[in-house]
Amino acid sequence: MIEELAKELALRLMEEKSLSMKEALDAVYNSETYTKVLDLRTGLFAQSTAYVYSILETELLTGKMR
Repeated sequence: MIEELAKELALRLMEEKSLSMKEALDAVYNSETYTKVLDLRTGLFAQSTAYVYSILETELLTGKMR
């Protein structure tokens, strides 16, 4: 479930931000957002891709999660 979410986030970054696969995967796996997804207590892993992507996008634009 978490790996599928990571894949979908990376694909969306590739599509919307024109990142290469490596850049997109690096952005996802090195983000605070992904760290929170891995923390099962947050429940973020069970949220929609669109919701998690919005958090990731904010983090990438501002340098911090909302």
